[in-house]
Amino acid sequence: MSRNFLIIDPSEGIETLKALASPVRVDILKLLADQGPQNVNAIAAALGLPQSSVSANVQMLEEVGLIRTETQRAKKGNQKLCHTLFDEIMVMFKKDPATRGGNTIDVAMPLGLYTSCEVMAPCGLCSPEGIIGLLDVPDTFLDPRRMSAGLLWFTRGYVEYQFPNNVRLMEGEVEQVEFQLELSSEAPGTASNWPSDITFLINNVEIGTWTSPGDFGDQRGIYTPSWWKLKGSQYGMLKSVSVNAEGTFVDGVKISPVSLRDLDLPAHRSVRFKIEVRDSAHHPGGVNIFGRGFGNYDQDIVMRLTAAGRGPSQASGA
Repeated sequence: MSRNFLIIDPSEGIETLKALASPVRVDILKLLADQGPQNVNAIAAALGLPQSSVSANVQMLEEVGLIRTETQRAKKGNQKLCHTLFDEIMVMFKKDPATRGGNTIDVAMPLGLYTSCEVMAPCGLCSPEGIIGLLDVPDTFLDPRRMSAGLLWFTRGYVEYQFPNNVRLMEGEVEQVEFQLELSSEAPGTASNWPSDITFLINNVEIGTWTSPGDFGDQRGIYTPSWWKLKGSQYGMLKSVSVNAEGTFVDGVKISPVSLRDLDLPAHRSVRFKIEVRDSAHHPGGVNIFGRGFGNYDQDIVMRLTAAGRGPSQASGA
């Protein structure tokens, strides 16, 4: 299962919302989502519309980034093949990022607000109030109630979070990007000795792999709700994954030579942070990720951008 999500803030994505305001354009997106890539003539035939009308609407959808097109050779000349880019579109207001003295910007991302995922069972989602959907059913990761998740786990695969790229708001050149999150391995039941290689990527650039030592269940997590079974994962380790000019570090220990130069953050509209357990991992021991209401640290996944020459600030919620 692989799904892509788009989050639209009305204050920033008004042109995208205008494109979605047309029933014809919505029908085109639905057709592409249901039937897969189609050329303009096929779309026109399926919707009973003139080819010229479909072409104009396809152009607008492409301009706002909801679809992509490619030209392919056909029996007579060329044809434009249209692909939808997103399986789910969500509209929500984002809170303004907190700024501290102009030198750092922190954004806290709720655990369930991932924008892309592909997971394998055993897997599941929980809010502080209860289990979300069905356990060990990967499609549950598409349940809208995931927005309230405080714990998620999977054996193989990934979740990816899309953070706003606030580099342009910084005073001075960015010297570090850092992510803080609580995580552990995922064992059948729990096991303190259950290593798992967890790989991190930023904007599809692999920045490094950290090996979690185990899945911790010896005592209830400080914030883990009382209804959660004691035999299940209780808490994780709070890790800091940072990239600067010298390389990539976990809790100050260098894990790879990938540096800020390799990420080229100013060239991207967003900062996409992926957490992955690969089939090819030496220790493919799964992952638990803890958010608010679970574990020992009552916090979301926090991204911090720090500008050169200034000290760090305290993380803030989003």
